[in-house]
Amino acid sequence: MQKYGSAKWQGGIKDGLGSISAESGVLKDAPYGFKARFEGGPGTNPEELIGAAHAGCFSMALSLFLGEAKMVAESIATKATVTLDKDDSGFTITAVHLDVKVRVPGADKAAVEKALQTAKAGCPVSKLFKAEITMDATVET
Repeated sequence: MQKYGSAKWQGGIKDGLGSISAESGVLKDAPYGFKARFEGGPGTNPEELIGAAHAGCFSMALSLFLGEAKMVAESIATKATVTLDKDDSGFTITAVHLDVKVRVPGADKAAVEKALQTAKAGCPVSKLFKAEITMDATVET
């Protein structure tokens, strides 16, 4: 399977503007630029899109691993915070932190914790990162 995203850019790094699109059309020419990425201006940026992708991938993987352990989540809510730092070589994504709230009525907490750790390490987007991935999870049973 292959999916694609695309970007267009015009102008210099600080005064230029770009747009990002996704194959599905859910993103179509979403604006991004220096101000959106580094100064809190309007528009999207690659880090928040990576965060959304990681949160979605992790949540689906957690559902899979819970299912393999004969559990079904009533709800999974994941927030992935992506850290972009500057080092000697330029900017680098150095960390991703997952904040997870999962509700699995009647489940064994230890089994849910095992599924959480397996999903953290095993979702395809997690495997993509060189950055450290940390996680805080709230489990309701």
